[in-house]
Amino acid sequence: MDINNEQSMEQTILEVAERLFLEKGFAMTSTTEIAKEVGCNQALIHYYYRTKDNLFNVIFEQKFKTFFQGIFELQNLGEIPFLDKLKYIIESHYDLLTKNPKIPSLILNELSRQPEQLNTLKDKLHTLPEQLFAELNRELQSEIENGRVRNIALVDLLISMLSLNLALFIMMPVVENLLSLNETQKGILITHRKTENVEFILKSLRP
Repeated sequence: MDINNEQSMEQTILEVAERLFLEKGFAMTSTTEIAKEVGCNQALIHYYYRTKDNLFNVIFEQKFKTFFQGIFELQNLGEIPFLDKLKYIIESHYDLLTKNPKIPSLILNELSRQPEQLNTLKDKLHTLPEQLFAELNRELQSEIENGRVRNIALVDLLISMLSLNLALFIMMPVVENLLSLNETQKGILITHRKTENVEFILKSLRP
């Protein structure tokens, strides 16, 4: 197998495994099923990734980084007002969930199955999140001191953002069923909730 074909096969395995893990979860997905979907033998999956856990961890790490991508990109925003920066974080995180609605369930299920994953991911991400959170907290404290934002801890602000953004996507199967939504109605609801989430959080910060 030449290098290009080998890279293509490795990527195909990753893409198929990602789809199956997102659809069925870790426990209900087997390397046998992945191999069947890819059209290769099971030994080839073990050749590239050794175990199902290793394969899943590669995908989980990618999805975890994607989940927080809006916050990680803060370093590229430059000097913009704090509330504009917060609006960007809320909207970009929500847009990411819109494109990847199954990520929340994957992350919640995996952290319940293996809570130690969080420490592993923190080590791999190095100090970037801590640096970004520290900078965001400095800006928040400045806004509070200048009377533009009420007194609130950054962790409470981020938990509110995550909770509001995650809620619809976690509940969507139930909401779709109860309200008998078609795809157009579902799209309208998703767009509406994005606006509502931004307005709710920004209004909650008024002094």
